Amino acid sequence: QVQLVDSGGGLVQAGGSLILSCVVSGRTFSTYAMGWFRQAPGKEREFVASISQSGAVTLYADSVQGRFAISRDNAKNTVYLQMNSLRPDDTAVYYCAASDSLIVLKRRPNYWGQGTQVTVSS
Repeated sequence: QVQLVDSGGGLVQAGGSLILSCVVSGRTFSTYAMGWFRQAPGKEREFVASISQSGAVTLYADSVQGRFAISRDNAKNTVYLQMNSLRPDDTAVYYCAASDSLIVLKRRPNYWGQGTQVTVSS
């Protein structure tokens, strides 16, 4: 059974930074494309960023391009989301996700973390 445990959310002022982490267990981490999604109150869940199995390819939503950075450490079974220059509209529950490919990941991830709340105050 694959498990994703995400953490690192919290309350931060606008302009601040946070780093989210997601630890994966249950299968070889390096076989998964990984990503982050978010869901704000009253809105649908949306794609934020993704990274290929080797880490060579990264994709970002336009709204976070240049502010967020996704990375992974295959030795630690962990994917990270470094979030800089945070804005109030970044407030959401952030979910880690995993799939066998980047294409599938963006459309319909196979596995989800439980979510971690990020709140950005103005």
